[in-house]
Amino acid sequence: MKKITEERVKNLVVDFILILIACCLGAFATVSIMLPNGLSSGGLTGVIRILHNYLPLDFSAMYYIGALIILAICAIVLGLKEAKKIVLMSIMYPTVMVVFEQMNFQLLEEKDMFLAAIYCGIFSGICSGIAFSRGYSSGGSDTVAKIIQKKLFPHVSLSKLLMAIDAGVIVTSGFVFGRNIALYALVTTVIISKTIDFILFGLATKIIQVEIITEKPEEISDYIMNDMERGVSIENIIGAYSGKQKQKLLILCSPREGILLRQHVAKADPKALVTIIHVDSVWGNGNGFNDIDKELNA
Repeated sequence: MKKITEERVKNLVVDFILILIACCLGAFATVSIMLPNGLSSGGLTGVIRILHNYLPLDFSAMYYIGALIILAICAIVLGLKEAKKIVLMSIMYPTVMVVFEQMNFQLLEEKDMFLAAIYCGIFSGICSGIAFSRGYSSGGSDTVAKIIQKKLFPHVSLSKLLMAIDAGVIVTSGFVFGRNIALYALVTTVIISKTIDFILFGLATKIIQVEIITEKPEEISDYIMNDMERGVSIENIIGAYSGKQKQKLLILCSPREGILLRQHVAKADPKALVTIIHVDSVWGNGNGFNDIDKELNA
């Protein structure tokens, strides 16, 4: 029991240090790169950027308010278990942002929106990648998408809602700051996504194979088919040590979908065993993957 407690404390300390590093990188991207160059972004950062254009408040203070509002709504709508995933970064991230605002440091010596869009995407992506790898979230557009899905559009996949939210924020940025800013924000968003995938799964991985051994296959497979809109195979297996019969789910999906799946499995069955395998290529006619005939004839 003592060994388990010590291991848990050690993991919490490691989590705290890594999340602090992630928050520093994210705050640096926003305060020292994005804002001085007049750029915008998707998600909560983009929303606060738009409001900051009209309200005489510090960016970090407005972000703090926005993050706490999302945290409160998350706790009420999705429950305390889901809120625990975002509470650390909801408090730490804007706090670190205040420190960076006081430092008043800019990465680029001269205003360069193209370089700023690239580096802002890289640092923000590293921030999110570290957080996701430890099972945490910043409580931004991904949490908002979960809230909207549960209350308004239960039959719409989470990935589509997330895309719609980010797209809506970027388009609105175009009306507020001009089309060029919106296009740069799109570049930043794409780089963030690619950087997250690189942090979590490496440079070359486009498809991953996820194996889930669980005692609750119905709930998880329903999420895969209806929310992720992916196919899933189910196999009955027996554990050699326990002698219990369980089900193994097999799914092929993108790295980003793998993150969402892992978060759902953690909530649906915390005792499930999840294995992720990198896949070089997948062929399958009519299955949403590369056409095997075209690959052979190429």
